[in-house]
Amino acid sequence: MNIGERIKAELTKQKKNARWLSEQIPCERTNAYKILKRKDIDCALLQRICVVLQHDFFKDLSEETFGNDEHIEVNDQTQ
Repeated sequence: MNIGERIKAELTKQKKNARWLSEQIPCERTNAYKILKRKDIDCALLQRICVVLQHDFFKDLSEETFGNDEHIEVNDQTQ
């Protein structure tokens, strides 16, 4: 998953651009353009982007990694 490409695609889908994103998260416009070129991103920044775009990129990543299962079981080995 290239997160920058995914964010850019969602912006396009919503008819928004990097300038709009920079005003919402907030950051400098040049930094917003850099975000759209990133392959990875800080979780706190991604969370802010998820909120302003009302899109769960964390879910996208999970589905890409583990499949589209309704329930993913995690084994706890901390006994």
